[in-house]
Amino acid sequence: MVKTEIFLKREYFSETATSFLQNDEFKVKLFRYPSGVEAIELTNSRGKIVVFPYMGQIIWRAEFEGIDLTMKNMFSQPRRTHNMLDTYGCFAFHSGILASGCPSSEDTHPMHGEFCCADMDKVWLEIDEDSVTIWGEYEYCQGFGFRYIARPHVCLKAKDSKMTIGMQVKNTTSIEMPLQYICHINYAYVDKGEIFANIPDSAFKLRESIPSHIKPSKDWFVYTDELKKMQANGQTLTKLGNPELYNTEIVFLADDIDEYTDFVNAQICSPQGYTFETTFSTEQFKHAIRWIMYNGDQQVSSFIIPATSRPEGFLAAKKAGHLIMLKPNETKYFSVTTGLK
Repeated sequence: MVKTEIFLKREYFSETATSFLQNDEFKVKLFRYPSGVEAIELTNSRGKIVVFPYMGQIIWRAEFEGIDLTMKNMFSQPRRTHNMLDTYGCFAFHSGILASGCPSSEDTHPMHGEFCCADMDKVWLEIDEDSVTIWGEYEYCQGFGFRYIARPHVCLKAKDSKMTIGMQVKNTTSIEMPLQYICHINYAYVDKGEIFANIPDSAFKLRESIPSHIKPSKDWFVYTDELKKMQANGQTLTKLGNPELYNTEIVFLADDIDEYTDFVNAQICSPQGYTFETTFSTEQFKHAIRWIMYNGDQQVSSFIIPATSRPEGFLAAKKAGHLIMLKPNETKYFSVTTGLK
């Protein structure tokens, strides 16, 4: 199969959407939001994704068969930033690489790490007759610190309603480098949705720590106490029936999921007849997150988020022994397939 690479330049993007490539199955449009963020709209016969090729390769939107997969959020447009919270409205982003998740008061890394809004050095398309892949490359280098090369990529195949989100990380430092990574997928809230996974319900434990950006109410503590009683009986939240109880986020964590399966398959099924699905290898991701939230500004039912550690910051992962240590010139690969089943 012949593959063609086409490198992109920033000057190709303007506020007027431009058709860059088109065939019988795929369309590629380039444009720039008024905020200055460059975007690629990649469409196939089933739907489309909108990707920020130069800003951490954030996947801003995903829509298939007329169904919006993306969390409800507060942003009318993305913002050019190095802080994920300043533009937190996307379908998926790469959390990490040196540190990931919500930092504790003792951590020094930003929320979700240094990579999530990174300014890519190179951007290109890889095209064959059956797929289009958006690639990026970013070199991180800090004096008296670490250096790595990260290559995020997202692939959309012909006639497919799922995408594959990938990340390659190579340690180019002369010493071992810590790696902490979450493929942070933020699905739309599914009213009365039912969650299924080939991981036991008992594996998902309610997060006990409370990040600084969360301000729980008295009702939240009452509800989470009920959830703790459920998990004492080997149960967990698997049906979304009371959105008023999710006004403050509800987060479950599953550890050592490689003990249950080599390959995770998780779904959330809507009574309206559609299903969102995510699959990944537990050799790459030994932890999983479930994130539920519903209020007037943000609505999300991330039924599973693949992670290399818990999302409680670098120091917590180090203490638990969950950091990946990359040897000099070692490369790690991560891949997640997700979308409309």
